[in-house]
Amino acid sequence: MKSGAWTLVLLYCICSFGQDFAPKGGFVPDSETAVKIAEAVLVPVYGKKEIESERPFSAALETSIWTITGTMHCPGSKEGVITLCDGGVAEVKISKKDGRVLHMIHGK
Repeated sequence: MKSGAWTLVLLYCICSFGQDFAPKGGFVPDSETAVKIAEAVLVPVYGKKEIESERPFSAALETSIWTITGTMHCPGSKEGVITLCDGGVAEVKISKKDGRVLHMIHGK
């Protein structure tokens, strides 16, 4: 076999290894990782100041999809007291299996 053919065979073998690797717990195994990914994709779209103002973010897992939601901080509200106020928060849905961002929105 010529050296060019060996190079192609070697390249094929190298490229085919590792493509099926997936961590047992998925690429987004916990809520902390989900929140970090959500903040990373939200900041370029909605701005650092806006996203930081919605901390802490909560993450809930349902059917292998993380839903990450910001916290609404109403002016004049006290901790532990539910207050209605205008505005909305960010919400991101991320695949636990592969880390894909499936949905992203910000309420008004």
